[in-house]
Amino acid sequence: MKFDRSGVNALMEITSRPELVFVSGQGSWLEDHTGKRYLDFVQGWAVNSLGHCPPGVVKAINEQSARLINPSPAFYNEPSMELAKRLTGASCFDRIFFTNSGAEANEGAIKLARKWGRLHRKGAFKIITFDHSFHGRTLATMSASGKPGWDTIFAPQVDGFPKANLNDLDSVRALVDDQTVAIMLEPVQGEAGVIPATREFMRSLRKLADEKGLLLIVDEVQTGMGRTGKLFAYEHSGVTPDIMTLGKGIGGGVPLAALCAREAVSCFEHGDQGGTYNGNPLMTAAGVAVFDALTAPGFMQEVNARGQQLSEGLLALSAKWGMKGERGEGLLRALLLGRDDGGAIVEAARDWAPEGMLLNAPRADLLRFMPALNVTAEEINLMLKRLDDVIAEVRG
Repeated sequence: MKFDRSGVNALMEITSRPELVFVSGQGSWLEDHTGKRYLDFVQGWAVNSLGHCPPGVVKAINEQSARLINPSPAFYNEPSMELAKRLTGASCFDRIFFTNSGAEANEGAIKLARKWGRLHRKGAFKIITFDHSFHGRTLATMSASGKPGWDTIFAPQVDGFPKANLNDLDSVRALVDDQTVAIMLEPVQGEAGVIPATREFMRSLRKLADEKGLLLIVDEVQTGMGRTGKLFAYEHSGVTPDIMTLGKGIGGGVPLAALCAREAVSCFEHGDQGGTYNGNPLMTAAGVAVFDALTAPGFMQEVNARGQQLSEGLLALSAKWGMKGERGEGLLRALLLGRDDGGAIVEAARDWAPEGMLLNAPRADLLRFMPALNVTAEEINLMLKRLDDVIAEVRG
């Protein structure tokens, strides 16, 4: 298959892409238009929770597509109700609203919190978020995010998102005023470089929210659905959030996300929220297949075993190369490189012959690892060996 430059020119330019076209994938492996294979430890930024083309998800999509694709969200459909029951049964939440993306779920969380503030806190609307956080690419979620530079790209920002410092309770407390309605955070900041909120910080936020009558919102678009070794990352600290958002891994690769809320916070009135494709049976059928796979006996134990293996392997590489260690939860981890050659390592790994490898460097001085949750021990060992070889090449 020839690389189609005319096809490239027809696409809007939004990022730098290598001149390769992926045409097929299975599990932890992708194949491009030349037949070259790649070991994938990015998985669409933690989207493909069960790897590429998992049989259970493919089967669910095929069967559902032949029955009913989208009757409109003005009507109930069976897969959406089944997935909603599963999510509420496995969490502290009572109500689910399905969306197409994590950003849309976070937008919904912001709207729900502001509606709750109008009803219960005299119109309070401010949501305290955190420096270096990432909540999506809509105008409101970009404003909520603490990613450097995002305050000017599409200025003016949406008002009402003061920024605190992660794991610094005093910085949060200092921002609370009579217009504050909620605190919103990622249990592990992914784009910032895989920085976990400490267990004590999560518990302190819950206590502060209770003390001040605020909502606690956890953005689990990246950390949810087994990524950190528990079904939801908030479970590590034992807190009970008021609102949670899910995305990425919930659909195993298809456009699916969810806004989850406790009954006391579910204050949308008819017409407040909606969406043409939201909760359609094709996507939620895939979500049911993913959920059932993640909650099968022994699955999460294996995720934790592979997370431990990856952590120990990264620590060994760090010690060998004089790096700064590793961090993360479960199968969301980062290797701290100690120098700004993350981009060079990513490029060299991708171009490695005869088989390439896909890695991610959200910051120049670290690599982020988001393999499929069913990655094998052998695949982790292979990745670690190849990464060692790539580092040797890049650093001479």
